[in-house]
Amino acid sequence: MPSAGLATRRAVQLAALLALAVFYTVQLAGALLPNVPVFVAASLAGLALDLYLTHQQPGLLALLGKVRFDVTTRQLLRDMLVIIGLVRIPEVPPDIERPLTLLLLASYAAHFLCQAVAQLVRRTRTLPVVTRNIDTSSLDLTHAPSRLLARQPSRRLLRFSIPGTLGLTLSASLAVEEWGLIGVSCTLLLSLSSAFYLATWLLPKKRSKSEQEVMAWLDAWLARYKPTTGMYFSGGTTSAYQANMWLSTLAELEGRPLIVLRERFMVQKIDATDVPIVCIPKVSHLMHLEHSTLKVLLHPANSGKTSQVLRIPTLKHAFINHGESDKLSSCNPYAKAYDQVWVAGEAARERYQLAEVGVDDKDVVEVGRPQLTPIRHADEHTAPRDGYTTVLYAPTWEGWDGNPGNTSVRLAGENIVKALLADPKVRLLYKPHPMTGSVDPRAGAADQRIRTLITQANAARNGPRRGAEAAAELERRTAELDRLSTTAFRASADEMERMKIQGRPEEGNAERVRAATEAWEAAYWASFPDWEHQIIDGPRPGIFTCFNQADLLVSDVSSVVSDYLTSEKPYAVANTSGMTEDEFRGTFPTVRAGTVLSPDAHQLPALLESVRDPEKDTMARARRELKTHLLGPSDPPSRVRFNAAALELAAEAEARNVRVARRTAEIPGQRELQEAAEEAELEAPGTADPEDAVST
Repeated sequence: MPSAGLATRRAVQLAALLALAVFYTVQLAGALLPNVPVFVAASLAGLALDLYLTHQQPGLLALLGKVRFDVTTRQLLRDMLVIIGLVRIPEVPPDIERPLTLLLLASYAAHFLCQAVAQLVRRTRTLPVVTRNIDTSSLDLTHAPSRLLARQPSRRLLRFSIPGTLGLTLSASLAVEEWGLIGVSCTLLLSLSSAFYLATWLLPKKRSKSEQEVMAWLDAWLARYKPTTGMYFSGGTTSAYQANMWLSTLAELEGRPLIVLRERFMVQKIDATDVPIVCIPKVSHLMHLEHSTLKVLLHPANSGKTSQVLRIPTLKHAFINHGESDKLSSCNPYAKAYDQVWVAGEAARERYQLAEVGVDDKDVVEVGRPQLTPIRHADEHTAPRDGYTTVLYAPTWEGWDGNPGNTSVRLAGENIVKALLADPKVRLLYKPHPMTGSVDPRAGAADQRIRTLITQANAARNGPRRGAEAAAELERRTAELDRLSTTAFRASADEMERMKIQGRPEEGNAERVRAATEAWEAAYWASFPDWEHQIIDGPRPGIFTCFNQADLLVSDVSSVVSDYLTSEKPYAVANTSGMTEDEFRGTFPTVRAGTVLSPDAHQLPALLESVRDPEKDTMARARRELKTHLLGPSDPPSRVRFNAAALELAAEAEARNVRVARRTAEIPGQRELQEAAEEAELEAPGTADPEDAVST
C-alpha cells in the first residue's frame, strides 16, 4: 500500500513536468503558426500550472532549479514566447514588441531590485544570537515584512507576473496594444513598490541593532541574570527530543539555569519551558560565556560543535547523555573530553570500564535518572480494564552502523505484531522511534507494513466506542495545552519577530503546562475504547505515559528498557543480533530480567500468560535487583543526587577559576597578554568554524 501511494505520487509529479513541457511546446507552436486560441490557452495554462506547482510541489520545482531551469528562467521563457506570438499574429499592431520588450526588461530589473532589497533586509534582521524566555524590549525588535516580499522570490515573481501575462494574452486575442502595456506596467509597479516598501526596514526606525550592540546586550543580560548551570545542545532537526527530556530536571536545579543552543532552528524545537534559551551560532560569540557567571554545562548529546564550547576554560562540562543502553554508542570515546560523565547507576560505570574508551572511573558520577519520576511503579498500576492486556511495542531505530541487532522492526517486527494481534485480549500500543527508516529504507518499509497490520486488526474488531463527550474533552484539552505550550506566530514572522514575542514567560507557566499535559494525557487515553490498538506518532503522548498504560513492554536493546525498569513491570527484548540467547544475555545486562524474543517471537504467548497470572512471573525479583543496578538506589532520590552533583561541579569550577586568577595576578602583564592572545586566535584567518558561514 505505501509503495503504491509513492508510485502514484511520482507518476503525478512526472505528469506535471510533462505537462509543463507540453505547454511550452504548444505555446511556441501557437506563436509560430500563428494560432491565437492555442497560443493564449497554452500561455495561461503554463502560468497556472507553474503557480500550482510552486505552492503544492516546491520540492519538484527544486529539482528543476538544479538543472538551471528555475522560476526566473521559466517565466522569462514564457514571456519571450508571448512576445514572439505578438510579432507573428497579423492582427496585432506592428512594432508592438519594442515597448513591451522594454517594459518586460524593466519589470525584471525591478524584480531583481526587490530581491536585492529583500536580501539586505534579511541580513539586517539576522541577529548574532536568538533567544527565548528573555526580555528583549531594550533591543527594539520589530515585526517582519511580508513573507511573500522578503522570503519567497519565486512566488512573488509568479504572482506579480499574472497581470503582465494576462495583459499580453489579451493584446494577442483582441489585437489591442494597450492591454499588454497596462498589464506589464502593473507588473513593473508591483515590483517597484515592493522594493520601496521593503526598503523602509533599512531605515533607522526599523533597522535592527548592530552585531556589537546585540552582543553588548547579551553580556549585560548575562551579568544581570547570573546563570550558574546550563545545558548545551547542538543537533539536527529530529534530535530535539534528546534535550527536551532534560528540561524539567534542569528547571529544578538550584541556582539559575540556562539553555545554550547552536542552531537557529532549534530554538523553536525546544518544548515549553521557563528556562532562558540562548542560541549562539558563531564560535567567536560563544566565547562571551567565558566572562559570565556560568560554571557548569551539561551535555545530553555529542556533536561536532561540542568541541568548540569545550575550549572555554572557566566552565566544567558533564556528559549526561539522552539515554542509557547497552549499545556501544552509550560508551562513546568522545566522553573522555568532558570533566565528568554522569550515569544512572553502577551498570553504566561498569560499562565504561569494560569499553576501555579512556574515561577514568573517578570521573564517572552516579546520579540516577531524575526525569523518570512520572513513571508509575507496578504497585500503582491499575488492573487491565475489560480484561485486556496492554502491550507497548516500542522498537528503536536502525542506527548508523548497519547492525541488524539495532532494531527489531525489520527482522522481527511483523512477527511480534502478528503474535500480539492474534491474542484477542491484547491491546497493542505501537510507538516506533521517530528516526525509523531514516537510514535503512527496509526498516521504513517494515514499519509501514506493521502499521497496515494494526489498521486491519482494528477494522476486524468490534466493540463499544467512547461517546462524543470524550472526543470533545480531548479536543478541549488539546486546545488548552497548545495554547500554553506553543506560541502562535504570523505566517510572515521571522526569527527576530519570534524572539520579540517569546520574551519573559509568565510566572508559573511551566507548572500550568505540566498540569495541562497531565489533563491532556488523561483525556487522550479516555477517548479510545479499551479494545482498540493504537499507533502512536509524534511527541504526544510521550513514552512515559505509554509506560504507565502498559502491562508489558516489548522493545530492543535501548534506553527504553532501562527507563521502563523503573516500573518493575515485565518486559521483553527482541534478539535479532544473531547471537544465542546466552550470548545475548551476557552481552547486554539490561536483558537479564526480561524475556528474550527470537525473530519468530514464539515466546510471546507464554509471556502474556505470565503477565496475566503473577504467580507465573518468575522474574519479579530479578527486575527489582536489576533496576537498582541500572538506575541506582531510590534513596536519596535521583533529583537530589543530580542537583548535588551540579553544585559540586560548579564549586570545582569556581575553585579552579580562583586559582588561575590568583596565579595570573602574580605575573605582571600576564592577564593582558592572555586576553590579547585569545582575541588574536578568534580573529585569525582560517580559525573560524566552517559552519559559521552557513549559520549566518
